Amino acid sequence: MRTAGRVRALGAALALTLLGAVGCSDGGDGDDGRITLDFLSLAWQTESVEANKALVEEWNAANPDVRVRYVQGSWDNIHDHLLTSFEGGEAPDIIHNDASDLTDFANGGYLADLTGLLPDELRADVPEAAWSTTEYDGGIYGVPFLQEPRVLVVNSALLEESGARVPTPEDPWSWAEFEEASAAMTRDSDGDGEAETYGVAWSMKEPVTQTVNLALSTGGEVFTREDGKNVVRYDAADSSVAALINRQVHEDGTAASSSLGMSGSDTLPGFYDGRYAMLPLNFSFRQQVAQQAPDGFDWTVLPMPSGGEEHGLAQGVAPQTLSVAEDSDHQQAAADFVSFVTEPAHQVDLALGDWMLPTSERALADPALATEEYGWRTGTRIAGELRPSPVLGVRGYPEWKDKIATPALQEYYSGAIDLDKLRGKLTGDGQRILDRYQR
Repeated sequence: MRTAGRVRALGAALALTLLGAVGCSDGGDGDDGRITLDFLSLAWQTESVEANKALVEEWNAANPDVRVRYVQGSWDNIHDHLLTSFEGGEAPDIIHNDASDLTDFANGGYLADLTGLLPDELRADVPEAAWSTTEYDGGIYGVPFLQEPRVLVVNSALLEESGARVPTPEDPWSWAEFEEASAAMTRDSDGDGEAETYGVAWSMKEPVTQTVNLALSTGGEVFTREDGKNVVRYDAADSSVAALINRQVHEDGTAASSSLGMSGSDTLPGFYDGRYAMLPLNFSFRQQVAQQAPDGFDWTVLPMPSGGEEHGLAQGVAPQTLSVAEDSDHQQAAADFVSFVTEPAHQVDLALGDWMLPTSERALADPALATEEYGWRTGTRIAGELRPSPVLGVRGYPEWKDKIATPALQEYYSGAIDLDKLRGKLTGDGQRILDRYQR
């Protein structure tokens, strides 16, 4: 993961070339009568790429009449790449993406409805909460197979020294306890008003997804439906966690203001040096910590705080998905490959390769994911609390995110605007964008 930027940049260039070279219009059937399907994979970590390629090889060995061709893509600009390939009639048959990117493609008629093309065993093994992330207007436009919650990656020594209670998925911190623990782990040894160690570093270079998804823990939704239309709201429940972050940075001094412009990876050197005690990060970041942490550095994985008994450990997720292009000449064969890749044992392999969680309930019960090492068990124990991200199914969300929410939240977290102005931007300017998609 240390080379993520370089790998993704190279992948983006490669994907652009390959997407123009192969696709549904490739012919589908070779001279020997075999079906050939193109599988666009966005796997980028070495272990994940190897796991995906191994599944393609296993499929091809067992299905000589339906050959799958692995096409390496990239998460960078995947929406634009796919849109170009769809409109040009060059889309791959099988498409790896995430649920937040399916709405516009499903509404545009670019993705096949998988209802009736998937085996009952797969439908039953994946919870309805996960399926709902890929369902639109009564159709299923992707199979959700990997997901990742946000967790706290914590310096074990600083946690122990603070005297704070160690939370578990069964008995997590409340948000108030989290604030107290952050204060207990903040150190200003020389009394100059500048902390040597901050209790937490919130990486807010891309603030929207985590702000929206964590709002579920306090009963927020951000996006709701009124009279059949998507509406943005940002009342006290929606803004509670955002207000807490702002308070930690600008009032309590328990969160580092310097981290607000950072990505998750940017905060890791300060974490290893003891400058930050806790990092709220996506679950897959554990791999980077495991590979990079100095010898002898002791760290642990804790659940994010709870909003109370009513909301538990709820947070929003947008699972990674596998879809079939509407233009594919062999939709059933493509769906059969998707079903093969998402079998429980294969989901375990893919989850281990990506350091994420499978959606399959049978896969989550696999002993390989029950180990305490690297926090795997913490992840599997909170998997049942995950909810569909509020952004799913909201047409116009990408534009709302890029043009309105990202700059507005960055201004708010930096202290440039207050909560009322933030609310006005998200719900006023933002609603006008959504309305254009709902006329």
